[in-house]
Formats: sequence, C-alpha cells, structure tokens
Amino acid sequence: MCGIVGVVSHGPVNQIIYDALLLLQHRGQDAAGIATSHGNTFSMHKANGLVRDVFRTRNMRSLPGNSGIGQCRYPTAGSSSEEEAQPFYVNAPFGITLAHNGNLTNADQLKIEMFKNDRRHINTDSDSEVLLNVLAHEIQQSTSSFSLDPSTLFKAISALHKRVRGSYAVVAQVAGYGLLAFRDPYGIRPLCIGFQDTDKGPEYLIASESVALEGLGFHFLRDVLPGEAIFIDNDGKLYNQQCAENPVLNPCAFEFVYLARPDSVIDGASVYATRLKMGEYLAEKIRRQFSSGDIDVVMPIPDSSRPSAMELAMTLNLDYREGFIKNRYIGRTFLMPGQAIRAKSVRQKLNAIGAEFKGKSVLLVDDSIVRGTTSREIVQMARDSGARRVIFASAAPPVKYPNVYGIDMPTRDELIAHNRTEDEVCREITADALVYQDIEAMKRSISDINPMLKKFEASCFDGVYITGDISRDYLDRIEFARAHPKVVTEDAVRTQLNLNLAQIE
Repeated sequence: MCGIVGVVSHGPVNQIIYDALLLLQHRGQDAAGIATSHGNTFSMHKANGLVRDVFRTRNMRSLPGNSGIGQCRYPTAGSSSEEEAQPFYVNAPFGITLAHNGNLTNADQLKIEMFKNDRRHINTDSDSEVLLNVLAHEIQQSTSSFSLDPSTLFKAISALHKRVRGSYAVVAQVAGYGLLAFRDPYGIRPLCIGFQDTDKGPEYLIASESVALEGLGFHFLRDVLPGEAIFIDNDGKLYNQQCAENPVLNPCAFEFVYLARPDSVIDGASVYATRLKMGEYLAEKIRRQFSSGDIDVVMPIPDSSRPSAMELAMTLNLDYREGFIKNRYIGRTFLMPGQAIRAKSVRQKLNAIGAEFKGKSVLLVDDSIVRGTTSREIVQMARDSGARRVIFASAAPPVKYPNVYGIDMPTRDELIAHNRTEDEVCREITADALVYQDIEAMKRSISDINPMLKKFEASCFDGVYITGDISRDYLDRIEFARAHPKVVTEDAVRTQLNLNLAQIE
C-alpha cells in the first residue's frame, strides 16, 4: 500500500504534489519522493521518512516544472532501503519516471525476462523498478519513430497488461510528452482523477484517493477504470483508452476496512458510509449472540473503527464512549515492521481513561484483527483500567490468509486467525468473548453503498486470489524470503551470475 499522485498544471507543481502527499501520508510512512518535469528534463528528490521530513525548502526549490509525480511508500516488496524510495527513473527510450502502488506477483519471472530478452538491468529488489522497465521496453517496442503519440503509449500499456500480474496503480512521466496513468485489469488498488478550470485551461490531478483531490480544490472527475490508461500531454489535453482485454473491477475490500481515509470515495463508494454499514451488520450479529444487559458500553479503538463503533452502539441502543485517547504523533501500528515494535507502540499510541472502564462490561470495536499484538495489548489495558468484562468485536472478518497485492501480511504464521478457531483467537487476545464480522456482511457493506460493486479482492479473508497465479508454493517462497532474506539475496546473486555467464557463452 502506497500513496501516489500525478499533476499537470500551468504553474509550478512541487507544492501541489507535496500537499497531496501529506493528504496521502496514511498510505505510507516509510519513504517519500517527488519527480517533476520541465522541458525534456526531470528533477527528483526522494528519501526515507515522512513527507514533512523528506522535503525541506532547498529540496522544493530544486523541483521546478509544471508537471510531476510523487509517492509516499509503505514497503511490501524489496526492502526499506532508501534506494528503493520512489519515483524510479530510466533514461531509455524517452526518459521515464514512475511511481507505483501495489505489488507484482510475477516480479521474479519478469526480472529474468528483463535480463535475457529485454536487455534491461534491474538495480534494486523493488518490483516497481521491474514495472518501470517493462513499461519502458513496451514503449520502445511499440514505437516506430523518434516521437510518441497517445495511441503508441496505449499500445504499450496493452502489452504490459499481458505480461504483468498482480496489482498496480501507476503514475508515470515521459520526458517531453506528458503524464501517463494506468490501473491493473482488476482495479485492485484505487486511482482517481480530478480537474480544476483555470484561465489557461484545465489542470489535472491523479491520486490514490479522492481526499487528495478535494483537499487541494480539484473537482473529482471519476475513478480510473480497471485496465484503463490515461495520458495528459504537456498542453493539458487528456486522452484515455481501455487497454485490457477483459477488465473486471475487484477493488480491495481492505481499503474500505482500514487502509483508506474515511473521507475518501473509492470506486463510487464512500469509505465512511461503508464503515457505518459494517457497524450496522456487526450489531445485528452481536444482537443474536448476546442478551440485553451483557454489554454496558461500546468503545472504538481509534481511529479507523470509530464509524463502525458509533453505528453499532446506536443500532443496539447502547452507550458509546471514547475510552482510549490516541497520541497522533505515533504512526499506524499496522504499518510498522516487526511484532516487538508494534507491541511497544500500542501503549505509546493509546492511553486509557480509567473512569470509563471501571466496573463495566465493555465492548471494544476494532476495524480488524491481523496479528493480534495490538488487540492483546488493548484488552490488557482495558482490564488494567478496571473493566469487569472485555468483549472484543472486529468490523472485518478473520484475516486468515496472506495478502499478495500490496498489503504487508505475507506470512501465515503472523496471522492470528490462520488455522485457529474464533474461540482460540479469543483466548490468544485474552478477551472474554470475541465477535467477527461475516465475510458476506463485509461485502454487502460496500455493495449497499454502491450496488455496481459486486466483486472484491478479499483474499486475506476468503483465500481467493483473483489473478489466478497464486499457489501454495508461491506463498511458501514469500514466507521463506521474509524469514531468510540473506539466503534469498545470495541465491539471487548466484542466479544473476549464472544468467550473465549463459549470456556470454
């Protein structure tokens, strides 16, 4: 999960991109970068850290130009190396910068193809650099002259769709030509476009979430369709074309559960409204399982679960209280690497108001339970504050399977619900009772808001990988790579050496 933005304006875009990345900071806190275009020249600055820390006045001054792209990174492939901060750049065939949100499931195979067939070198472990080189190669293959037009770019995207598997929402710049954006044929990761009219003509902003458009005064135009490519030339003229053969919209359900900001609208569904619906459906399940008087008060785990908790309390006619106060200067614990860091961060991030817990049977509502580390700490904090009974409810179903499309839950052993019953999970997080949302209820929560959304990427809940290329062996390899990064790196070096020798021979 990352935040990406692309802008075509009649004036400098560095500040617009910076402000848009601040609005998308929740999507990635590991690194940030901006690349701008002026004439046939790119300027770029990127580094590890939050947006506000990466860009200083001197950095902003070094980013001239009326078009550009940016990204805030949450690493899911590769490492946290500063060299893998985005955007990435290649200088051939025309000079291209690219920022990517998602995860390629066939990146390793593409790396081999890049070396053996395309004669392109991949310098990092990032799948985004692989994607950039596939794009550059396909543009080169589609070009019969020394100039580009939209039809040539769309032909290249069509070829890219046939080679690349996984999830990808992309913004890219082609030096001297304009801004290119495209989305994978399943529309797994979100991408939308907005505009604003000026005396000099329209300006465009493309971003991961609509909140970035609205926060900067752009009017929401529409979502980029699955498989669609959009090109905005340097004169501000917009072209678009469907480039996939059989596109089918399957937005990521976890975006609505947790990842996206509640004030965003994704594929026609308000994130806030879907979370209210999740609370409503969860309330009906709780009504069936508990008697009147079993619960004294409902409390959210700030912040993503607040809409669900409020709606749940209202539906059940129960008191709603804010029992935990959040330190807003601590990052999202879901995005933090390592169990020990997450566990330590929970008590730094949340502080309990003891008077709200003392002697009460408390229903705690969270957006989801992934690893269980946060849940266990929060249950203990409630007990330490005097709660008589702690019931834990998840607005999402059990997270039982790895996500391979851009969310950092790659190993089954890390998932508390994998191969455990609900009773076993309840004991693990030390709650008195546990209630999970049903999968179909979660999906209905989104479809109720936009009935056009009928299919979803919900693999972490149901184990169905919609791209059709994920096997048990694939998941085993991901887990081995995560547990033994040094071994995998050495194997990769040996493989590259063997390829080099084979090429020489």
